[in-house]
Amino acid sequence: MSVGEYGFCGDTILTRMNKTIPNLRCVLAMVVITLLAASAGAQSSPAKMTLHFDPAATKIDWTLKDILHTVHGTFQLKRGVLVFDEDAGTADGEIIVETASAESGNHLRDERMKKDVLESTKYPEAIFHPEKVTGVVHDGQTQTVTVEGTFTIHGADHPLFLQVRTSSSDGKLNATTSFVVPYVAWGMKDPSTLMLRVGKDVQVKVEARATVQ
Repeated sequence: MSVGEYGFCGDTILTRMNKTIPNLRCVLAMVVITLLAASAGAQSSPAKMTLHFDPAATKIDWTLKDILHTVHGTFQLKRGVLVFDEDAGTADGEIIVETASAESGNHLRDERMKKDVLESTKYPEAIFHPEKVTGVVHDGQTQTVTVEGTFTIHGADHPLFLQVRTSSSDGKLNATTSFVVPYVAWGMKDPSTLMLRVGKDVQVKVEARATVQ
């Protein structure tokens, strides 16, 4: 190979490199832009979970103790929709229970409870508004999350902190939680009499079922 041929060959290699390097730079730039766009999209679109609760598949049980025995009763869920933003840790929505749905199996006792304690005609609904959620619900797993919010009952708002045990599968979620309602401290009438003394707190247990979106 002559010097002229070698020089021609060298010029050809340099020419090809000069053409290839800009192309590689373009490819790398496109990759970087794509990754940045995907990252920005993930940050601007946090994961959200919407729960539509099924009133027919949700149980709300309450327990009130007195000096002679323990009274057990139920409430009925009217409706419930919660939206959890797992990335931001925020929550929204509401769970509504009709106070007139309270039952304990004793008609006279239930009528007094609705009229004198719950005052269901004046305060027909008890509502929980979630505001904050800690934890993530994973499909096919059982875990505990905490939900904080405001519980409105008998015309007043009260902070409520719930430990909720959840299990999710195939678009359905089961949730169990319990809490205490100090109804007398919250402004409701104490139904105790000289002959019958009842507790000042009501234990509430909820077993709920919801559809997940």
